[in-house]
Amino acid sequence: MDRGALPLAVALLLAGCSLSPTDLSQLELTLQASKQNGTQPREVLLVLSVNSNVFLQLQALGIPLHLAYNPNLVTFQEPPGVNTTELPSFPKTQILEWAAERGPIASAAELDDPQSVLLRLGQAQGSLSFCMLEASQDMGRTLEWRPRTPALVRGCRLEGVAGHKEAHILRVLPGHSAGPRTVTVKVELSCASGDPDAVLILQGPPYVSWLIDANHNMQIWTTGEYSFKIFPEKNIRGFKLPDTPQGLLGEARMLNASVVASFVELPLASVVSLHAPSCGGRLQTSPAPIETTPPKDTCSPELLMSLIQTKCANDAMTLVLKKELAAHLKCTIMGLTLWDPSCQAEDRGDQFVLHSAYSSCGMEVTANMISNEVVVNILSSSSPQRKKVHCLNMDSLSFQLGLYLSPHFLQTSNTIEPGQQSFVQVRVSPSIPEFLLQLDSCHLDLGPEGGTMELIQGRAAKGNCVSLLSPSPEGNPRFSFLLHFYTVPIPKTGTLSCTLALRPKTGSQDQEFHRTVFTRLNVISPDLSGCTSKGLVLPAVLGITFGAFLIGALLTAALWYIYSHTRSPGKREPVVAVAAPASSESSSTNHSIGSTQSTPCSTSSMA
Repeated sequence: MDRGALPLAVALLLAGCSLSPTDLSQLELTLQASKQNGTQPREVLLVLSVNSNVFLQLQALGIPLHLAYNPNLVTFQEPPGVNTTELPSFPKTQILEWAAERGPIASAAELDDPQSVLLRLGQAQGSLSFCMLEASQDMGRTLEWRPRTPALVRGCRLEGVAGHKEAHILRVLPGHSAGPRTVTVKVELSCASGDPDAVLILQGPPYVSWLIDANHNMQIWTTGEYSFKIFPEKNIRGFKLPDTPQGLLGEARMLNASVVASFVELPLASVVSLHAPSCGGRLQTSPAPIETTPPKDTCSPELLMSLIQTKCANDAMTLVLKKELAAHLKCTIMGLTLWDPSCQAEDRGDQFVLHSAYSSCGMEVTANMISNEVVVNILSSSSPQRKKVHCLNMDSLSFQLGLYLSPHFLQTSNTIEPGQQSFVQVRVSPSIPEFLLQLDSCHLDLGPEGGTMELIQGRAAKGNCVSLLSPSPEGNPRFSFLLHFYTVPIPKTGTLSCTLALRPKTGSQDQEFHRTVFTRLNVISPDLSGCTSKGLVLPAVLGITFGAFLIGALLTAALWYIYSHTRSPGKREPVVAVAAPASSESSSTNHSIGSTQSTPCSTSSMA
């Protein structure tokens, strides 16, 4: 791989999963990039390593991203829209080395069974060619994540203490801190009448302060400083508390708590939520806590419906559902049909296939779009699951890629001039109001002489010479770019190519229709300008310099001729030729005359 073409930053994410290899876990991965001084986000290589099957929902808008992953373990909820590379099956130590070979590692993290991850990519973040993962490393705002399984909550009764006061204890374990941190603690108690007789004990390292958001009044007992969400500016100094579980239980006993309703130990976190189904000074054994996420052995209908793939070809719609993915979700398929229940799926061994021509099975056919509804019956649900599916008649659509020389987009042009800003618009006719037209990627191919200029990649502008513009009132995507050359010879022609994506504005978002369009351009009046200003070519600069020198020499000779022929003969004196310094050619006229003409005093002294 060419080192000059490597991404400027490498982000490494190792996601360990506690599920068995046959299970399928869902992971939401969001990347955000900050802009500094108006510069574009730098290119990023994200290395994603997982140890079990993952259903990935990726969001990286505006980031030129290159994703390295194992396609045997990672399934996308929708097309990623980024460049991808297959990640070899390496041990963890070799993955670090493999990532470091492709660029400086800006950030690296190993997470245990994450449900969602937010990775913030800073422009000025430092990077190392080698990194070593450290346990409990605090990455500040660079990385935020939420585990899939809730923290272990323990409770006990404190013998010998009368009353019904309960204690909720949260202990934040010490780690490598990047500076002072504030932990937001959300406490939600379900108390039938009034405020509970309860105490909240918060213990953590000295650099941790607390922001408390509680729905009931209770006694607060913390280390460091704490404040309340309703009065965040008012900080209250806490106490020095023991840093062991037994010591914290002793504090609860000292505060006259008869029951420890919850005791939790966590690594440093930004937000901790405590939900108690009831309160009142006794351990609750029934009813069971309300589940906020489906159990791992229960089918998720939403995930199952998003795994159905739609294919449109030869005036027919084909729906495919892989049995392996359904088995990962613990979904037992009882039936798979279109809107017309007589159109049922075929069992083809490793997958269910539902095939229908556009003229049958209740297809809704318009001028450019064919729509239907897929109905899935699963064993764990009493009602069928439904999803809208679409096909586009791509043959009836016309895509136009136009180059313009002004931002008014009035007249297309087939010529492009280096150093001049060019404007591009893509439109589809007839328009389809139900779909959104987007630019996935664009590039300008200038042949072997000029190479390829990447303009748009991953739906983001590539480089400082490219700007994404607001769409037209009809929703046509637009952008502008500046062509520049630094080498010769200059190519005479080029091909502008763009890959387009049509996505439904509402309903299912996992269907995309792609089309590549191109237009041929002539390159005229080349120059050697950069992308921010227009300059002069080298021959022009040399010509102007030589012309100025020639004019100056002729003007000097003319003035000398006039001077030597306008004096009277009686006043003429001998001329003594003296060598002029080399710099006299570029000096002023008076200085040139004085250098080559002697004075009367110099003539007398020589006599």
